[in-house]
Amino acid sequence: KGNNHGDSSLLIMYWYQQKQDSMSLTLIGFGYEAAPNYEGDFEQHFKLTRQSITEGALTIKKADQSHSRQCCANYEAYFGQGTKLTVLENDLEVTPPTNVKILPPSPNECRNQKDKKRKKTLVCVASGFYPDHVEVLWKTNGKEAKDGVATDSAAKRVDKFYRITSRLRVPAEDYNTASNTFTCIVSFFDGEKKILREASINGTQGISFWSKEDHKSWFETLI
Repeated sequence: KGNNHGDSSLLIMYWYQQKQDSMSLTLIGFGYEAAPNYEGDFEQHFKLTRQSITEGALTIKKADQSHSRQCCANYEAYFGQGTKLTVLENDLEVTPPTNVKILPPSPNECRNQKDKKRKKTLVCVASGFYPDHVEVLWKTNGKEAKDGVATDSAAKRVDKFYRITSRLRVPAEDYNTASNTFTCIVSFFDGEKKILREASINGTQGISFWSKEDHKSWFETLI
């Protein structure tokens, strides 16, 4: 289970356990960014990690029925929002993305459009990861791009692993400038730390070349 509360003024992160059919909460442990502090024998059953002031995670070493519900709070009793529970499958290992690639804009995009607001869409596809603890961001020439970014609300399960796509829509003249570089960065949380995977593509002089594999990947993003 991970928590991201987004408030850097809340320095201590607390984790509680709520058992079935009970309104009471039992403190599992707490901590700053340094080593966590556990209550009782909870250290035998849980592992607390802290990636930053705003991000932390709780890992259940061995699940049983008594581990009904865990929740996170800070000084202001911050519960719920930003907290995600993931029960790992026994036969699968935690795996960061094995493939991250950027598909160039479709050659048909903007065809016959002569207005100055023509756009080109880059598609980033990250796949082969488990579980679905990922975030995606884009950079243009090293600076984070926020306008024109649309990322899947949730990763899609494909067989044993997950896949997620993110799109960056830029002005056609930006993509048609060969000196511009567009980078997709995928951040994967493995329960203890973030692992980064990225792919980049340069702009072109108004020409996009699509391989058979590109067309297949583009079609898969629409499924």
